[in-house]
Amino acid sequence: MFDRYEAGETAVLVHIDFSDENSREDLVELQLLVESAGARSVGVITGSRRAPDRKFFVGSGKAEELAAMVAATDANVVIFNHALSPAQERNLEMLCQCRVLDRTTLILDIFAQRARTHEGKLQVELAQLRHMSTRLVRGWTHLERQKGGIGLRGPGETQLETDRRLLRGRIKAINRRLEKVDKQREQSRRARQRSDMPTVSLVGYTNAGKSTLFNALTRAEVYAADQLFATLDPTLRKLSLADGAVFLADTVGFIRHLPHDLVAAFKATLQETREADLLLHVVDCADENMADNFEQVQTVLKEIGAHEIPQLFICNKIDLLEEVEPRIDYNAEGVPTRVWVSARQPLGLELILQAIGELVGKTIHEVTLKIPAVSGHYLGQLYRLEAIQGQEYDDDGNCILSVRLSDADWRRLLKQSQGELETLVVD
Repeated sequence: MFDRYEAGETAVLVHIDFSDENSREDLVELQLLVESAGARSVGVITGSRRAPDRKFFVGSGKAEELAAMVAATDANVVIFNHALSPAQERNLEMLCQCRVLDRTTLILDIFAQRARTHEGKLQVELAQLRHMSTRLVRGWTHLERQKGGIGLRGPGETQLETDRRLLRGRIKAINRRLEKVDKQREQSRRARQRSDMPTVSLVGYTNAGKSTLFNALTRAEVYAADQLFATLDPTLRKLSLADGAVFLADTVGFIRHLPHDLVAAFKATLQETREADLLLHVVDCADENMADNFEQVQTVLKEIGAHEIPQLFICNKIDLLEEVEPRIDYNAEGVPTRVWVSARQPLGLELILQAIGELVGKTIHEVTLKIPAVSGHYLGQLYRLEAIQGQEYDDDGNCILSVRLSDADWRRLLKQSQGELETLVVD
């Protein structure tokens, strides 16, 4: 008989350095994650290996050292800064006589604490159930109902099979409810597209200051704190510019090796990022891991299909640096690429508005379109945008339009037409 141990508030952390760069994690980040989860670190076990051990992830000697530290500190949970297999978790729990969590479970727990909206709670539960479904084996052997002997024969279904069936049913139910939420979000997105207002999405590594910047720009009251994953549920506000307005979206922060269960579960939330006209990539320029965090965000953006959307880099927290003033950096073509600001002070926020205006409002597309009669609905859209500079008809009845419109409006029309409009451009 073997029950899972209850997780607690005092934790021993385990961090192993691997020779493979793609498998490396950051110990400081693990400590921040543990603090965000509400636990207290009472010890750290470190080491280095070429590859994980199949039984304990760490070597047998390091596993004995871990068990001794757990006993000496009275810790009630061990947290690994890596992904563990179900068998490794179980072996470590039997050795240490306490609950063992891996990095993925820790992140899922933080997300469960942060979820506020109905959709956010459903998404977190879905991710947790998917993760849990691989960890049912041998967890309930004391409730086994397929046993021999008088009085021990059951209905023929083991407790494990029952749990799996219940889990599958719950996952299907959550997916159905999330499909309804996704349809509601899609309706909201269509309404925003009809308003002809560009959408700008804040993205960046967790704790880069996105929510603080969002509040400073929109005067909203989104929860912002100096902790990982302070924001979980997306929020949208209208942001006024000098010559127009945009929708600004605050989204969940990214992290290295983001669990795939989370990426799959938060499909609807990440849709706000994929559908944006411009991404404000917020970077903590005072973080010594800034370059690595930057690459991790680019990796996640590619994973969710948002890497081709134009980005404006917001170098935040310049108040923590010496002799750095708010400014806009331009490339050789005169297009804004970086804005140096401090969201907390605040410093340079007007420069962000200026750069957004230049990117979504001032980049002009001038094209000639040959629109056949069957595609006449594009005429109405272009007239509403006041983009038509000249109009005539050829011998085949096609409408030849000279069009001048902003880059954001052009991209939005291409997205709505699913690329058809691009085939009508006359070279």
